[in-house]
This record gives sequence, C-alpha cells and structure tokens, in this order.
Amino acid sequence: MKTCFKLILITVWATLLTPCFAQDDQNAYPDYLRPDHAINSNTMVMIHDVTSPPVAARYYAYCMQGAYNIVNANNKHIPPLQSFITSYHPDNTLDTISYKYDYRIAAYYSILEIGRQLLPSGYMLKDDQDSFIELLQRLRIKQDIIDNSIKVAKLATVSVVNFSKTDHYNKLSTLKRYTPLKGDAYWYPTPPGYFEAVEPNWKTIKPMLIDSANQFRPAALTPFSKDTASVFFKHARDVYDISKHLTTEQINIALFWDCNPFAITTSGHMMIGFKKISPGGHWMNVTALACRQAKLSFDQTVEVLTIEGSTIMDAFISSWDEKYRSNRIRPETYINRYMDVKWQPILQTPPFPEYTSAHSVISNASAEVLTYLLGDNFSYTDVTEIPFGSGQRSFKSFRDAAAEASVSRYYGGIHYLESVNSGVTEGQWVGNYVVSKIKKAGIMPQNEKK
Repeated sequence: MKTCFKLILITVWATLLTPCFAQDDQNAYPDYLRPDHAINSNTMVMIHDVTSPPVAARYYAYCMQGAYNIVNANNKHIPPLQSFITSYHPDNTLDTISYKYDYRIAAYYSILEIGRQLLPSGYMLKDDQDSFIELLQRLRIKQDIIDNSIKVAKLATVSVVNFSKTDHYNKLSTLKRYTPLKGDAYWYPTPPGYFEAVEPNWKTIKPMLIDSANQFRPAALTPFSKDTASVFFKHARDVYDISKHLTTEQINIALFWDCNPFAITTSGHMMIGFKKISPGGHWMNVTALACRQAKLSFDQTVEVLTIEGSTIMDAFISSWDEKYRSNRIRPETYINRYMDVKWQPILQTPPFPEYTSAHSVISNASAEVLTYLLGDNFSYTDVTEIPFGSGQRSFKSFRDAAAEASVSRYYGGIHYLESVNSGVTEGQWVGNYVVSKIKKAGIMPQNEKK
C-alpha cells in the first residue's frame, strides 16, 4: 500500500515504538520480524475499508492464527491452537515439512497473507509483502530460505482461511435486512450521519473461545421511562449533567479512547469523514507494546497476540448479542427528545444500540487476559494512539486502563453509566472464562517461561 499517509504513519510508529534490546537479551529478535508491524499493515487496510469494530476484531483473530500454527510446529512448548479453540481442526501439514525454512519469516508473512485473502481490500497488502521480501534480500537472507518460508506461510494460510469459512460470516448478507424497532424505548439512527445499524446479526458468528454469544448475559437493564421521577430519566440526566461540567482530564480520557472507525464532522452543507483505528485495534496495539516492554520472545509474542485477538472477537460477539436483544435508546436520542433538543455529546454516537458498552466489554476482557499472561501492576505508557492524533496516557495496570476506557464512554456522552458498569462485569466474565480455558490448555503466564 504505497500511500503518503501510510508511509508517514509507519515512520512515526517505528520511531515511537521501536524497542532497544540489550545485546545479550536471549529473547531479542530482529526488528523487521516484529509481528505488530504485520498487524499494523492489516490495520491500515481496515482503516481504508472503514471496517466496523466487530468485523475488525474478527480479522485480528484470524490474522494471527497462521503465525501461531507455524510457531507451534517449531516450538512444542506452545500448546496447539485446538487446545483452546476447540472448533479448530488442524490438517497437520506443517508437521510434515522437510525442507529448510525460517519459521519466524513464515509466521510474519502469514499475518500479511491471511489479511490479503480475508480483507475486502486485502490486495493492498501485496505491496507490504513485496517490501518485506526485498528487505530480506537486502539483508542477504538466502533466497531458498525466503522461498521456502513463504511456501510455509501460504500452507498455514490455507488452513486458517478454510477455518474462517465455518464461522457463518459468509451468511450474514443472506439474513433479513435490519429495520429499527418502532417504539420510544428503542435505538434509532443518530446524527450527523444517521447510519444504519452495524452488524445487527453478529450474534450468529461462531465464537473462538466462549461457548455461545449469550453465555454471559448481563443484568437486566433499567426499564425505559419518560417520567422525570424515574430511574431511567435519572440515568439520562446524569449523562446530560456531566457533559456540562467535564474537566479537561475527562475530555482527554473520552477523546483518547474514542476509536471511532469513521467519524463525521459537518461544515455548512459539506460532511468530512475521519478514519481511525477500531477499539480492537487499539487493544491489539497495547498488547504488542506490552510484549515488547516485557521483552518477550518472538514465540511468546505470537502466542499472546493470538489469544488477545480471539478474546476481542468473542467479547464483541457477547456485547453485540445483548445490544440487539435489549435494543436500548442512546442518550443523544433520549436527551434530544425529552430534555434538550440542541444537546450533543462530545463523541459521535456510534450506529448501534446502547446496552452494553462494547468498550467496557472488550477492554475488561482484554485486561483480565493480559493480566494473567503478563502480570498485574504492569505499568506502561500507551503511545499507540499518537499516530491517530490522540496523544498518550500512562497506566498502572491493564485493569487501570480498562477502567478508564470504560468510563470514557460516559464522559463522551454516548453511554449511560449503567451500561458502562454492566459492560465491565460482562467483560470480566468473558476474560475470566478465557483465562480458565487457556490455563487448561497449558498456557502459562509469560514470566514463568523465562
């Protein structure tokens, strides 16, 4: 993908995030083999395609699985994918390869190859693949090693792409077109774009790690009411009131965690769209940053990124299941109808129902999984949003970051606090379930592997 935007972004990304490994660090590996570089290439295509958050999470899950299988074929201390993704059935092709190849080159290339085959504009990744090969040649990697490694990457890709065809994604377009429900209590498209509902049938997608979309149903939501003395009216009033008295810090928190793949601003009769990374992409970048900070090996990094990708995919499935079950009205719609017709939240309301907060669900699911894998009190500075204009923030732990990500949606005016809190609980349920599953598979905290 040879665009000025991408070249600038990659330059900034590499400058900000390149780690300094000590020469005697046994887990150090060449910078050009960092898996997050390949993930970032996929992310740029998703940004180009304006990929919705749940769909992006699905792509992140699959794009890592070929790399995981290649690592597993070369390191039996890494449990096989089917040990925790029970619906995955390996073809064992990688275990029969007799020719010599570099498994890290193969794993890196497979992240690009799976994205190339699955993403709508995946053809754009061909430039990234060619650039990677050219780099290997400049580094004087033997051509037969390069060729064999690419061959292995493509073999691994076949297995993953075939697996992706079993999750019902290809059936979404055959399902009945969604029409907003009639009634005061229900979600309705919001300004300025009045976009149609995003992925209303996402609950039909087969999860990776959890058992079903409705396995972790949150608490029943507060009944809708227009009565000014009702609990529901108070929830809306709280959103309205805090929006009038936000501190600079609260505004910064809301903007940092915005992660809206396509926000619109209006100027007269003209609408201007701004593309950003998805919430799942943000957490994948945080995961990569943490792996580098912990100085994990290449194999460990692939392992952690694969688990995180599958976790965010399932967290979105869980959240989306409840969103379209409860179909709750957004604060913007309620406040405009019954309190203040001119009120606007500081964040753009996304085009899907309100309950529960998906940010809360995926952030807390991620935090539980990353806390198990990388440790509690893992302090870090999140610089991954700088290329997208959102600055940086420091956290004492993954749970600390998840708590901030959750409440950011309340500060932003797009969720009631009830939805934030219920989403936190739902996300913790999902995350703890994933942790129990990977424990059974024999996946240990990464510091126990050193």
